[in-house]
Amino acid sequence: MRRMVWLAAALLAAGCGQEAAEAPASAPNTSILQTVPTAPPRSNVPEGKGFDFYVLSLSWSPSYCEAEGEDANRQQCAAGRPYAFVVHGLWPQFDRGYPENCPTDQQDVSSDTLRSLYDLMPSAGLIRHQWRKHGSCSGLSQRDYFEVLRAARETVSIPQEFRRLDSYKTLDPDDAEAAFLKANPSLPAAAIAVTCDKRYLREVRVCMTADLKFRSCPEIDRRECRLGKVVMPPVRGG
Repeated sequence: MRRMVWLAAALLAAGCGQEAAEAPASAPNTSILQTVPTAPPRSNVPEGKGFDFYVLSLSWSPSYCEAEGEDANRQQCAAGRPYAFVVHGLWPQFDRGYPENCPTDQQDVSSDTLRSLYDLMPSAGLIRHQWRKHGSCSGLSQRDYFEVLRAARETVSIPQEFRRLDSYKTLDPDDAEAAFLKANPSLPAAAIAVTCDKRYLREVRVCMTADLKFRSCPEIDRRECRLGKVVMPPVRGG
C-alpha cells in the first residue's frame, strides 16, 4: 500500500501527542519492553461497541524523543530508556472521523494499572490521556479496554530489524511497511499506514475489527508518509 493514511490523520496527530507526565511510583521495567510476545488473534477479548474499527498506533519511541527534544516526556526519553516501538494508543474509529472524550465515571487510572502497562506504554501521562480521550469511547470498562489494548499489541509482530536499532537508519517508508507485511502474513496491505513528520518515521498504524482481526481500511488512502526517505534514530541505551 503506497502512501496511505487515515482520513483524520492530521487530527489524530494533533490530538494524540505523547504528553509530558509526572514520574510514576516506580520506573518502567525496561528489561521486558522489547520482548512483548505476539500471538494469533484472540476470540475471547472483550468486544467494544459504538465505533466501526480500531486503529492500533505503534510509535517509534526514538523518533518521538528526538523530534520533541526538551519537550519530550522524560519518563520515556531519559537516558538509558531502551524503547523501540511502543504503543501510542488503541483508537476507536468511525469510517469517517472518530469519537473522543466520551463520558466515563473512571476518569483516573490507578497506579497499579499504570504499572501493569509500562511494558507497552512507558509514560503515565500517555496512558491516562489515551484512556480519557479514546478508551472512554470504546464501550468498555477501563480494565477491559486495557486488556484489549494488550491483546491488540500481541497480535502484531514487530519485524526483527525494528526490534532494536543501534545506529541511525534511513529508509523508504514503503520498506518499513513491507517489513511489517512480511512479519504479519495475514495483514492486508490496505490495513496499515506508516506516518512521518518532515524527517522522522513516527508511527505504524494498523486497522483492526472490534474482535482484533486485521481489517482493510482503504478510506485512509490520503495522507500516509509521502517522503521518499525517512530517518529512524537508534534506540537509547539498554
